[in-house]
Amino acid sequence: MNVGIIGFGSMGRMMAEKFAASGLVSKNSLLLASRSPEKLQDAKKWATVAGSNSELAASSDIVFLCLRPFDLKGVLEEIRDVLRPETLVVSLNGSVSFANLEKSLTGGARRLAKVIPSVTAEVDRSQTLVCYNDNVTTEDKGNLKRLLSCMGDIIELPENEMGMGSELVSCMPGFIASIFDVLVKAAEEHTKIPHDQVVRMVLQTMIATGELMLKKDMSFEDVVKRVATPGGITEEGTKVVYENFPETARVLFEKTLQKRKMTAEKAEAQFE
Repeated sequence: MNVGIIGFGSMGRMMAEKFAASGLVSKNSLLLASRSPEKLQDAKKWATVAGSNSELAASSDIVFLCLRPFDLKGVLEEIRDVLRPETLVVSLNGSVSFANLEKSLTGGARRLAKVIPSVTAEVDRSQTLVCYNDNVTTEDKGNLKRLLSCMGDIIELPENEMGMGSELVSCMPGFIASIFDVLVKAAEEHTKIPHDQVVRMVLQTMIATGELMLKKDMSFEDVVKRVATPGGITEEGTKVVYENFPETARVLFEKTLQKRKMTAEKAEAQFE
């Protein structure tokens, strides 16, 4: 199976490196193309550099489009005449609908998927979101999931839930990092423990708490009850969180989902 990746920014590079390192795709079967060919020089050691987007698309069984909305339509129009009917086209841009992808490709029923990985793929712990249009076969899904499994778990969602799904797995590392950044800075006002040690203590506790919950099938409330004994110190802190943080969380999702809607509208406008 030949796998092509068009676009070699941070996400395209990360996926290509993961596919190559996993052994799932050989050097001759992993095809790369970029509008900046100089970015691909080092990749020639473990992948094949295509002469053009069309050359890559004509030779690939799966084509990943790691592109911005502004560039996506032009590339789709460039490759549509050379794509085979059975080729699976995968967009990493969640803002563009299947309807507009199909409109730009034309030429009959196209097999389309959208994929949204997380930065945690760098440590093989991504929860990668995927959705498919109606033309994708069971075999296509199996092939794509085998590829993506080298980055972590795969979560299949309907197209209309990919936005909120992205908030929960793709954006969430940023949300979590910013929350704990605030907590660390607040803690440092009350201690002389070195910054690096404070950060490590918090991170290790966060990781261990997540593993505890998953392995013991505990809810967030279960952990709170386990640690926050009535009338105790932890209970004082959890009261503050439950009393004050809900409004921050509400505004966070309100703002990010509003921004996501605006981004999608701008992306869709490129296809009009």
